[in-house]
Amino acid sequence: MDIRICIDVSDLDAAIAFYTQGIGLRLGRRLQKGWAELLGATSPIDLLCEEDGSSPLGADHPQRRSFARHWTPVHLDFAVDDLDAAVARAVAQGAKLERPIQERKWGRMANLADPWGHGFDFLQFAGRGYDEILSP
Repeated sequence: MDIRICIDVSDLDAAIAFYTQGIGLRLGRRLQKGWAELLGATSPIDLLCEEDGSSPLGADHPQRRSFARHWTPVHLDFAVDDLDAAVARAVAQGAKLERPIQERKWGRMANLADPWGHGFDFLQFAGRGYDEILSP
């Protein structure tokens, strides 16, 4: 089974710039007006241009999109080789570093938000990565 990741944004061109220049992905295809495919991760990421305040479930549904800062139970983690460089690149393109980089037994982690309020993490693994937290 393949998985595709979809991220709603309010400005497609700005989002393409952020995710290519700030995260290091590359533009695959522009599939329709308001829809772009990004490649370079283990799964394609689709950017979908939607208006702030629009409903993802139809006009009669009370839920509305908000690009204010938010964190959802589902978020993206990007494994990187150089955490400091990845953070600097993302911040230069408009991301916000939400708290200082954390040192973990398995490596280092940075919590950030993209310009549309979506939370994401950069992870830099050390040693055996997550296996470092398992019993030897």
